[in-house]
Formats: sequence, C-alpha cells, structure tokens
Amino acid sequence: MTQQTVKKGQGKFTWQDYLAWPDDERWEVIDGRAYDMTPSPTTRHQRIVGNFFRILANRLSGGACAVFVAPLDVYFDDSNFVQPDVMVVCDKVKIRDRIHGAPDLIVEVLSPATSLKDKREKKSLYERFGVSEYVIVYPEEMFVERYFLADGRYGEADVLGVEDALPMRFLEGVEVSLREVFDANL
Repeated sequence: MTQQTVKKGQGKFTWQDYLAWPDDERWEVIDGRAYDMTPSPTTRHQRIVGNFFRILANRLSGGACAVFVAPLDVYFDDSNFVQPDVMVVCDKVKIRDRIHGAPDLIVEVLSPATSLKDKREKKSLYERFGVSEYVIVYPEEMFVERYFLADGRYGEADVLGVEDALPMRFLEGVEVSLREVFDANL
C-alpha cells in the first residue's frame, strides 16, 4: 500500500509499513491507526516549540539529559510511534537513530488540526508507556497543562499561566519561564 492511499482510520499499520512510506510525509501511528501530520504548524506554534526547546537545551546543557525537537520518531512498539514537538530523554540507551522507549518529558503545542489527538490519544499513549511528565501548551490562551506520572497514572493536571514558572518535576531545580516560552513581553 502506498502512502497516497493511507487515510486516517484505514487499516492497522506497523513500524514496517511506516518505514516504506515517503520521507516527505509526516505521520504518527497510535494503536496501529495512522494520523496525518498535515497541514504544517503555524509560525506561532513553531516559535513556542523553538522557545521551549531552547530554554530546556540551555538549562540541561552538559548534563545527562538530551533535548530533541520534531520531527524525530519516538518508537514505543510496532504499533505506536509518534513525533512529539519537544522531548527530553535522560537514558542514553534510548537514544539511537530514533528514540526507543518513553522520553522523560514530552511537550506538545496544540494546533487546531491535532489538539484532540494530543489531549486524548497521545495523553493515553504517553501514560501507558510511562512518560514521566507530559506538558500540553495552549498557544492562543497562553497556558499549559502539566501531567505527572505517579503509580503508573497521570494525576490531575497542574495548570500554569504566562506569569508562572513551570518547575520540571523529574528534573530537580529546572524551571521554565512561561513568559519566555510564549514570548510574552507584556
């Protein structure tokens, strides 16, 4: 089956199927279901992703953890692989040609085309595979929801606004200024 015939919800797909798809198309597969990653994100979305990446990369420079930005595949298993906007991985064994296993932190910046998937399917996927901390960024409203894994489950979300600092719970002493993330020079 060629990529052009793949539609959301059509069939169950695996990593081997995905590897045969054209390189110029971006897809994620969750529980075997293919999700098209088009249209591309807005410039605001990309600025926020870039800011989050830069802040984390600066704070973690020289340490044991590495920061990555999309597009980069995270392979959970043969039916589940995604491209989070920003991720932090502290286990060097997981870092190969792609990320193999759960990152310690995943940040998803919502877009109209992907917000429901990010808040529902991806949240469930990240919880199931043990992503310690999951941050959902609302670019227009300028707030974030942060979920932290405890006893294999995400608890209630911490909700933080543009005036807050986001303390990374799995990285002691690391905080992210949301004013800086949102470029909010009020």
